[in-house]
Amino acid sequence: MAGETVITVVGNLVDDPELRFTPSGAAVAKFRIASTPRVYDKQANEWKDCDALFLTCSVWRQAAENVAESLAKGVRVIVQGRLKQRSYEDREGVKRTVYELDVDEVGPSLARATAKVTRNPSGGGQQQGRNSSESRDPWASARPANGQQQGGGWSTTPPAAPGAGPDEPPF
Repeated sequence: MAGETVITVVGNLVDDPELRFTPSGAAVAKFRIASTPRVYDKQANEWKDCDALFLTCSVWRQAAENVAESLAKGVRVIVQGRLKQRSYEDREGVKRTVYELDVDEVGPSLARATAKVTRNPSGGGQQQGRNSSESRDPWASARPANGQQQGGGWSTTPPAAPGAGPDEPPF
């Protein structure tokens, strides 16, 4: 879409991706990444970390399932998507603004790791001609059992039969 701010961010996952399903059956995964720039301090003769940028990211449909299956906390990723700004009032009535990333593409960084790519079965939820390959991180820790809270019409398991409902994440 014209006028959208598309950015690419390289950073580490702050937590495991959280996979949920809308009442209509669409998968959505939420995860946060931290991107910390480093600069070389000539006076101290060492590299120093600058302030980290934390971004909440959302990815939809088959890509969401691939992310939840493939990536885990601590993995270095490359994420490309559309930067969104959202304003709201908190419980105390203070106006807040947050920046979030609607993810179009995501994958592990191969600068210091390896990954085995496995394609999804043909017709497996590919959308708009996008490649739905899945990256697996061989050194990621095992994912915990899926005991996440359910609420607001959202669940951590797909519904048996898709029903009508909003496709907006509760996070």
